[in-house]
Amino acid sequence: MQLDKLRGKELDQLFTAIMKMDSLEDCYTLFEDLATVNEIQALAQRLEVARQLREGNTYHKIEKATGASTATISRVKRCLNYGSGGYDLALARLGLKEETVADN
Repeated sequence: MQLDKLRGKELDQLFTAIMKMDSLEDCYTLFEDLATVNEIQALAQRLEVARQLREGNTYHKIEKATGASTATISRVKRCLNYGSGGYDLALARLGLKEETVADN
């Protein structure tokens, strides 16, 4: 996992703070202070690209629907195929992908 190199007190604190948010509104409040609008939009866009890739949509359709570049779509696809499974886990938890034993 690439984040293992960054693992430590500060990153644990960040992830714990996110998990402790009680509502969607709390998340909006935290992220408004935590990141720029463009950073937040990029993260949301990547998750949507992952969802659309898992649905079998073409690069062209995803690019048109999300505004994501083909480079971003390709990067997300590479993570879906060879990454740590984070996208699939998130999509499953959101009810947007069937969770399987391999996803856990």
